[in-house]
Amino acid sequence: MGLDASGEIAYLWGVSTPVSSTSACLRGRCPRCGEGDIFASWLQFAPACRACGLDLSRHDTGDGAAYLTICVVGGLITVLATALEILVAPPYWLHAVLWLPMVILGSILFLHYGKAWLLAASYRHHRLGDTT
Repeated sequence: MGLDASGEIAYLWGVSTPVSSTSACLRGRCPRCGEGDIFASWLQFAPACRACGLDLSRHDTGDGAAYLTICVVGGLITVLATALEILVAPPYWLHAVLWLPMVILGSILFLHYGKAWLLAASYRHHRLGDTT
């Protein structure tokens, strides 16, 4: 951390107003400047931020986003499916028709935001190697 010209703490290497990791994640924006898009496609990172030039090519979320997705989406669907079975006991084909699309859509959506959150967390905790 350092002080900028106004004397305020610059949390993110020279950015006087820190970008919220949550805000950057939900909007798919750069964790440094909050402006540039971090995704080239739905699940692939852009090589660099178009606004500030932060190098994103070295960042890899590994299996972290997939693990979070499995835990959150899998846990949520399991609880909902179990509750529906206990309360209503619908036929099994209805479970398949109801939960399969929810698992697929939920996984794709959560994986996108999970990757963005992990990138923002990596930047926040100085893991992207940005020293400017």
